[in-house]
Amino acid sequence: MDVVLLSRLQFAVTIFFHFVFVPLTLGLSMILAWMETRYLVSGDEFWKRQTKFWGKLFIINFTLGVVTGITQEFQFGTNWSRYSEYVGDIFGSLLAIEATVAFFLESTFIAVWHFGWNRVGKKLHCLCIWLVAIGGNVSAFWIIVANGFMQHPVGYVMNEAAGRAELTNFSDVVFNSFAWGQFVHTILGSWALATFFVLGVSAWHILRKSNGDFFERSFKMVAPCSLVLVLCLAVSGDMEGKAVAEYQPVKLAAMESHWDTRSNAPFYLLVWPNEEGTGNSIEAIGIPGLLSWISYGNTDATVKGLNDYPPTDRPPVAETFWCFRGMVLLGMIFIALAAWATWQRKAPSSRLLNCLVWNIPLPYIALMLGWAVAEIGRQPWIVYNLLRTSDAVSPVPASNVALSLIAFTLVYTVLGILDIYLLRKYAIKGPEARQEA
Repeated sequence: MDVVLLSRLQFAVTIFFHFVFVPLTLGLSMILAWMETRYLVSGDEFWKRQTKFWGKLFIINFTLGVVTGITQEFQFGTNWSRYSEYVGDIFGSLLAIEATVAFFLESTFIAVWHFGWNRVGKKLHCLCIWLVAIGGNVSAFWIIVANGFMQHPVGYVMNEAAGRAELTNFSDVVFNSFAWGQFVHTILGSWALATFFVLGVSAWHILRKSNGDFFERSFKMVAPCSLVLVLCLAVSGDMEGKAVAEYQPVKLAAMESHWDTRSNAPFYLLVWPNEEGTGNSIEAIGIPGLLSWISYGNTDATVKGLNDYPPTDRPPVAETFWCFRGMVLLGMIFIALAAWATWQRKAPSSRLLNCLVWNIPLPYIALMLGWAVAEIGRQPWIVYNLLRTSDAVSPVPASNVALSLIAFTLVYTVLGILDIYLLRKYAIKGPEARQEA
């Protein structure tokens, strides 16, 4: 058993499972804040009922997300101790800020908000959910800044005597342009996921004529937001792709399965990487210059190919390529669904409603594919061009990692089933009766 592979699998299991809860928490908190603000301004009890219903689903998701997130950071000490020794001076400070400031803000005020109905004033109660929403999104910012350093390391100097990277400019790390691009793309994706979650649950009830007015109004409110978000997401994705071309050209080459360096590089609509990882079995329907334009905004730009890099410095091509293609395909589906929902928001057809119900899991898959592209495409580096993944793993027996991987997988499977069960149960149950609002 390979301790590096097992440690990577364990971290992938924990991070991907934790990330099941993160985007809905980030997006739904913003929707709740807006709903409660409407209640505060208008005094309409309807918006209080909306906030309480969606808030119940938010609390379920948030609680299980916290449980799964705690174990994630411990692995930097247990499985990746050499990584922590090498870049802990930079990475540790960012995680410390996230835990002591952003997460503290979020976790403190969520208790006041959840238990504070009719116990604190309306303005204070509304402020609490805004602080929860801001705290959650700021928490995501610090974590993504930490990941951004791994993707594009800045603001450090190598201490050769100590054999570690040391922080020299904190502002360079915080304002890392690559990290900001990741953050914007992730936040937009999370907010879009939350709108599709609300649309999907609302669609289920509208189809069954259950609490019709309640879910029709939530549908009308969220549908235009979903369209704006997915369009912004497409723009941010294009910008992020150009950042990858600038800072990680080998990842770009893997994303497109582009092997030979050339200017006026074509974009092939039909591509199939071969199993040997030495080229493509199929390249058909090429559009001249499109890949150069997508990557650099210039049809004559030179796009470096994978053959310019030693095989040991290339990421897994097929995995990166197919994850990227899957993410883009799902993104196109989301744009079509959001446009359809916006167009029919006043009288959605049964076909649209059924599509939205079945669409609920797809944004989760798209976000997972996006992170797979980011992380698999960075290999073989854990910190790009600075520290290899094979040099960052803890010196522990592979059997120990295998046992903990099995344990994590079993526990997370149970938690995942519990989350789906509770969300489904309370989503189907619907809002409280009007007199109980």
